[in-house]
Amino acid sequence: MDDSQLQRYARHLLLDDIGVEGQEKLLSAHVLVVGLGGLGSPVAMYLASAGVGTLTLVDHDTVDLTNLQRQIVHATDRVGQPKVASARQALAALNPLVHVNAIEQRASAAELDALVAAADLVVDCSDNFATRQAINAACVAHRRPLVSGAAIGFDGQVSVYDPRQADAPCYACVFPPTQEVPEVQCATMGVFAPLVGIVGTIQAAEALKVLSGAGQPLTGRLLLIDARGMEFNEMRLKRAPDCPVCGNRGAPPLV
Repeated sequence: MDDSQLQRYARHLLLDDIGVEGQEKLLSAHVLVVGLGGLGSPVAMYLASAGVGTLTLVDHDTVDLTNLQRQIVHATDRVGQPKVASARQALAALNPLVHVNAIEQRASAAELDALVAAADLVVDCSDNFATRQAINAACVAHRRPLVSGAAIGFDGQVSVYDPRQADAPCYACVFPPTQEVPEVQCATMGVFAPLVGIVGTIQAAEALKVLSGAGQPLTGRLLLIDARGMEFNEMRLKRAPDCPVCGNRGAPPLV
């Protein structure tokens, strides 16, 4: 790190769990963020401010006035712009040292396979079940840790799925691809503005922890957030040996 980086990231360097070694890991990391809406906004901003070296942002949508109630990476004067372009502009102002790849497209399974393979970690900030399953399948195939989050109304959830760990569940172990899941959209159900900030910030924290080796990630745990009562609960997750996505990794080790 040069003098400018030492100053910019000084508060991380003071943390024993991160320090110079952990910050160097962040500087050399490449993170794929799928979705630049309510969750992707704080995720991208905190990963950029923390010095993650390369961010690849994927979203096919444009900034709408209704987004601005919660999607804080965007601004009024960028309404109508592609979300990835708007986010790249905001991140460049926040930390010009971070390299940002902006990909304006809907993430298909084939495209996700290549994008996930090129990244060190993936943060799923998408808003539909099919995309989440496709992201998970690519992460399992390429053994990339996945930080997944969701938020609607006053309720949110976050977990880390790490296929590098033999006994860790994947997203499909918890939410099987065959189950019928009603698609719930903010446009019809609404969402409490700070909730996506809470969930997205936790996603960013988990991504930084996994990349730097700090703390204990949410692997094997599902954090449930009730913003109405401001209650946090946790569920322990187990890997499903018959999972159609990660079941071929072999049996989990005996405990």
